[in-house]
Amino acid sequence: MNGKEQSGWRNIAIVGPYLSGKTTLLESFLFVTNAITRKGNVTDGNTVSNSSPEARSRQMSVEVETANTDYKDIRFTFLDCPGSVEFTQETYNALMGVGSAVIVCEPDISRVLTLAPLFQFLDKWKIPHLVFINKMDRAASSFTEVLNALKEVSSRPLLPQQYPIRKGQDIVGFIDLISEQAFHYHENAPSDPVPLPESLKEEEYITRQELLEGLADFDDRLLEELLEDIDPSQEEIIKDLKQELSADLIVPVFMGIAEKDYGVRHLLDALVRETPAPTATAQRRGLDPDRDLTIAQVLKTYYTPQGGKQSLVRVWNGVLTDGMTLNGTRVGGIYRLNGSQQTAQTEAQTGEIVALGRMDTAQTGDTLTSESGKATIALPRAEKMPSVYSVAIVAENRKDEVKLSSALNKLIEEDPSLSWEQNTETHEILLWGQGDIHIQVSLDRLRRKYNLPMKTHLPHIPYKETIRKPIESVRGRYKHQSGGHGQYGDVHLHIEPLPLGTGFQFQETIVGGSVPKQYIPGVEMGVREALESGPLGFPIVDISVTLTDGSYHNVDSSEQAFKQAARVAMQEGLPQGEPTLLEPVLAMEIACPNSYTSNVLQLISVRRGQILGYEGLSGWKGWDKISTHLPQAEMHDFIVELRSLTMGVGSFSWKYDRLQPVPGKIADKILSQANSEV
Repeated sequence: MNGKEQSGWRNIAIVGPYLSGKTTLLESFLFVTNAITRKGNVTDGNTVSNSSPEARSRQMSVEVETANTDYKDIRFTFLDCPGSVEFTQETYNALMGVGSAVIVCEPDISRVLTLAPLFQFLDKWKIPHLVFINKMDRAASSFTEVLNALKEVSSRPLLPQQYPIRKGQDIVGFIDLISEQAFHYHENAPSDPVPLPESLKEEEYITRQELLEGLADFDDRLLEELLEDIDPSQEEIIKDLKQELSADLIVPVFMGIAEKDYGVRHLLDALVRETPAPTATAQRRGLDPDRDLTIAQVLKTYYTPQGGKQSLVRVWNGVLTDGMTLNGTRVGGIYRLNGSQQTAQTEAQTGEIVALGRMDTAQTGDTLTSESGKATIALPRAEKMPSVYSVAIVAENRKDEVKLSSALNKLIEEDPSLSWEQNTETHEILLWGQGDIHIQVSLDRLRRKYNLPMKTHLPHIPYKETIRKPIESVRGRYKHQSGGHGQYGDVHLHIEPLPLGTGFQFQETIVGGSVPKQYIPGVEMGVREALESGPLGFPIVDISVTLTDGSYHNVDSSEQAFKQAARVAMQEGLPQGEPTLLEPVLAMEIACPNSYTSNVLQLISVRRGQILGYEGLSGWKGWDKISTHLPQAEMHDFIVELRSLTMGVGSFSWKYDRLQPVPGKIADKILSQANSEV
């Protein structure tokens, strides 16, 4: 197959919401093309994709997986992408390298909204895509109602290529709107052509006209034929479908039941005749197919127990050979993947998606080229999604702490939507991700791949404290005698609050040398150390401390003694300044469908948030962007409730904004809990 012309390759992403049947559709593709002799199912954990223990234990896709098959002289590479919103980054990274995508969805108009972010991403990057309405045997609404609901979340016109044939409540076949040929389904076998039912001729005509008129919007010749009541040929219709789909101007719609192989062969036929060849996709990315240069892009990184690091790449241009140098690194093997199985090969053609071994410096999203010197080509990559959920992690075995950072970095190479930090304020290691399941999958990988079991707890909030009134003068005296030279320091401090966000200020107004200059740095050092834990037990911020007076001893005074005296003064004085607890506040931007805006505003209010306003989300029809300030203490499971309120599509980004006083009763509860922990 390595000698196949570039037009003979297709790489297709299978995408869609959780439980829509993407993995089942892939199994059906492989079965009807004889790549496998028996279909697996997700429940039994024996599908080609979903091969990792983390996926099989949860019966869901948790990372991009690859499968290959041949059909009608075309080599297909399918990327089975996760449907859970918590693994969306995996899907977006994969979509950047494919020629087209099949969106799998259910015929449930109440869940159509979950497709909106996916349609938005595909249209933003002009990635050709088709829709396959799966599980048609479970449709509670008519085909027309489902189609109309789908049109509401797509900026491109949806054009049906099929119309369903029903017998009672059961779907038994379909009408091909291009040929006007009717077909009856047969489970796990090709469908049979049958006469067009008389009862459906009117519906078929109306739906076919919708298809033709949609194509005519981009083809003046076809428009003229329709105006003159000339029935266009099948060849002309297919030519228009291929042209407009390749330009991402239309979205063809198909239907079926993947579990029974209904409609799968006809979907494959459409992928053969209508989806763009690799060269067309490369031109869409602005690449010159005549340039004598090998160009590839990393879509996914894996760390495998047997082969070490593997980089799943799309070859955009040229021929990639084993041993070739890309970005200064020698390729250590080329592999075609089928789930967990891999087959070595010596080269990969334009349009292929293969795994490369030992590309140690390559990261997901990177562009790899065979050019020497500094790279001049950088293909676009999917934007990194902001982290929205975190847990604090601690190695179960303390001796494992030394290898934790290396394992976490490998974990993030595999999944760039993760991040981790050593929080200097709370002294915790925080693992950030897209939700609870995402974090749990990552912890399972740490245990399985790197033998690093973790204990977790909720992250501590980095509370601070300040004072509300000034302390005019407080004395700190340190005197210690233990034989020989003693220790003596005596200071008078003026302490006052500063506006929130000002920080710490230290100054001195010493007159007459009551505190020698060489001891003043010790005073400031003692003050700063005292700020590490105030009367309430938290770091102190936004205060000014002035050294106003003091005394010293010619023999016993030292910088250390004045440091201790300053600490004594601060410990004596701060409780007199009405200490108050402060909490960090985040600036957040929340995106959600406007039908849920009022519910989200209520959620913000319940969580002590300050709503700054909301407006339409630019480029998103029917969506709002809400600006708010939210206490960090209310953030931890905010994403869980937000998704619950918005059918899983609500999202947010955030950044630290400021500190603000904690309300009285809440402050009392926090302090009581802190005291009990101490």
